[in-house]
Amino acid sequence: MVRLLLYSSLYPNAAQPIHGLFVEQRLLKVVATGRAEARVVAPVPWFPSRSPRFGEYATFASVPREEVRSGIPIVHPRFVRIPKVGMTTAPFLMALGSLPELRRIRDSGYDFDVIDAHYYYPDGVAAALLGRWLDRPVTITARGTDISLIPDYRVPRAQIRWAARQSTASIAVCEALGTEMRELGIDAGKVKVLRNGVDLQRFRPLDRNECRERLGLGPGRWLASVGLLIERKSHDIPIRALPHLPGWSLVVAGNGPLRTELEALARSLGVVDRVRFAGGVPQADLPAYYSAADALVLASSREGWANVLLEAMACGTPVVASSVWGTPEVVASDVAGQLMPERTPAGLVTALGRLIARYPSREATRRYAEQFDWNATTEGQLEIFERLAGKAA
Repeated sequence: MVRLLLYSSLYPNAAQPIHGLFVEQRLLKVVATGRAEARVVAPVPWFPSRSPRFGEYATFASVPREEVRSGIPIVHPRFVRIPKVGMTTAPFLMALGSLPELRRIRDSGYDFDVIDAHYYYPDGVAAALLGRWLDRPVTITARGTDISLIPDYRVPRAQIRWAARQSTASIAVCEALGTEMRELGIDAGKVKVLRNGVDLQRFRPLDRNECRERLGLGPGRWLASVGLLIERKSHDIPIRALPHLPGWSLVVAGNGPLRTELEALARSLGVVDRVRFAGGVPQADLPAYYSAADALVLASSREGWANVLLEAMACGTPVVASSVWGTPEVVASDVAGQLMPERTPAGLVTALGRLIARYPSREATRRYAEQFDWNATTEGQLEIFERLAGKAA
């Protein structure tokens, strides 16, 4: 059995229960095979106060030092994060803050075989340092902006390339990211594409009318926009499209710093009565939102492999999405949905018109999603881990 140590700041915790759920899901599928066991080290920026007036930083302070989720022990070492000016030092500070915990885990009897890191910067660079210090092989998974945006900066780009040379495998969650990694100079022989999957048991079609009644959504057609209320998720695009979509309403599921701005935008456009802000929605409740909607809209400017697309499709709901990075690999059939010809409100209106003109059955959309289960990805990971641990059959 392979002994994994998953290393990433993108992992859910008691204070941030939906933070990095996609990383946890992938790990749980691996552990469920019985061919691997795991411990998690999920570093958190240090902050001295839990006072709500400090916002995100207070949340960091509320994260427990240790916890157990789904039977997996997790530790949250603290590291110093210097706002605005600390980007280039972040990997080193993260690694230094985590090193005592990795040593403690190893010395307590869990002598891990592989460090499995998620998100190339700063997490992957920190993991590469830890692997070198502790003489353990490292795998690093690229997930989106860590490859599509951060390498635009000279020093992080050099650090990412160094980490890739130190690692024994680099995993991309979509082919577009894999191509970009190779163009960045990462050894093509180390790059393997292992897409995210979808939990077909959790995400399944529910009765649309019952879901709308339970969620308090009114009559007519509904779009859903799901994700953090941050700039790159571009929730403003569906709001700006609503004046051109009579008979449509929008439910926005997510929290974030742009909520007040988005609410003001809806008021200024005269569509506030057609926009419902649901706030943060627990993952267990998302199937009801997907099932209630006629379509999910994802207008992001950058996405590696957007889990919300497959989650909606697994619930029988087609999507309208911006054509960025791995999204065309997900939305590759009319039964899945439509890609926007341009990432604008007009582009959304055009794509939605195409979707409605040949609207798929819920059964067809669900069948499309079923090809994206976790089996192939889980097996691909285990092949890498077992090879590195010297346990391949």
